[in-house]
Amino acid sequence: MKLSFGAILSESFGFFFARLGLFFHLVTIPWILSLALRILTSATTEQTLLTVLAEKAIDVIPTVMFQVAWMRLVLLGPERIERLPGLGWSRRETAFLLHLLKVAGVTFALIVAFTLTVGTIDPTMVGDAAANPDLVRREAMAAPLGIGFIVSALLALRVSFGLAGTTVDLPWSPRRSWAYGRGNGWTIIGSLFLVLFTGAVATSIAVIVPLALLRNLGADTAAAIVTWTVAILVSYGSAALVATTQAVIWRRLTSWREGVPLA
Repeated sequence: MKLSFGAILSESFGFFFARLGLFFHLVTIPWILSLALRILTSATTEQTLLTVLAEKAIDVIPTVMFQVAWMRLVLLGPERIERLPGLGWSRRETAFLLHLLKVAGVTFALIVAFTLTVGTIDPTMVGDAAANPDLVRREAMAAPLGIGFIVSALLALRVSFGLAGTTVDLPWSPRRSWAYGRGNGWTIIGSLFLVLFTGAVATSIAVIVPLALLRNLGADTAAAIVTWTVAILVSYGSAALVATTQAVIWRRLTSWREGVPLA
């Protein structure tokens, strides 16, 4: 089947914005868990790139619970969501997480390696080998990691739509996603990249606007908490859009219907 870029985006955005009420219903507990993690991390540890990455790794847990429920909403309807996400963990979430690690584990490992390799770089010293040979060494080591990250990220986008299959309890793998997506690779990548980019822009705005407004009022502590609250909610909205797009792509490519064997 040949996918249509416009049709995928139209169905995905239309589905999400038509079900904002359900979104707020399903996101509440994961949103609270992610916010509590952000506040706890900020209060107890020094904010470094490594601690931020560790926090993101832990935050995958409430995100997975939300995405599993949301994809089931897209594919099966609200009546097939057994419980609110955040109230329990089942074999379905475990299968989704393992599948996610197969899809994006290498990408996450590469970005961690890139972060540890590059460290802190003074922009004024870039290109000055005589002044800072250690910087040149780190740049040389980071270059292949950066290229590897880009390649692995594109491959992860290419097969990530198969996560939808796991949420309806089908045995799925990245190899199977690759086979079903043959001939539609760039449409899949382009659709998901656009949704991710839109979500990143929206999250950035959700950080900048409330932070600037509240800091102008002299409320620094309140500014941080309100900013985190709004930004995390918007990031979950982005995650819901990505999950919707993945489910739409998966359903179109497989022509899946419940109870009917896949070709």
